[in-house]
Amino acid sequence: MQRVLAFGMVLAIGALLVFTVSTNLLPFGSFPARQIGEDLENSIGQRILEDAPQQTGAANVVTSVVWGYRGYDTLGEVTVLFTAVVGVVMVFRAFRRRE
Repeated sequence: MQRVLAFGMVLAIGALLVFTVSTNLLPFGSFPARQIGEDLENSIGQRILEDAPQQTGAANVVTSVVWGYRGYDTLGEVTVLFTAVVGVVMVFRAFRRRE
């Protein structure tokens, strides 16, 4: 009986989430309206899409955002990833020496 009740709760919550997301999200590829200075434009995202190639010199918008606008954040993420890889390599080497 408890499993049926739990399964019913999971289905109800899942249906509520699907309904909420499907009725409240903007269409794919659209940005929420925001005021930028005096102009009411699509959003900061739309401005980045339009201005990124000229501001950063990168042909790819994703690359310009990752390296141009979020460079320090990306540097931190790369440092964490590098540290994790070095740690895993050190652990595997320690296991290999014990054999």
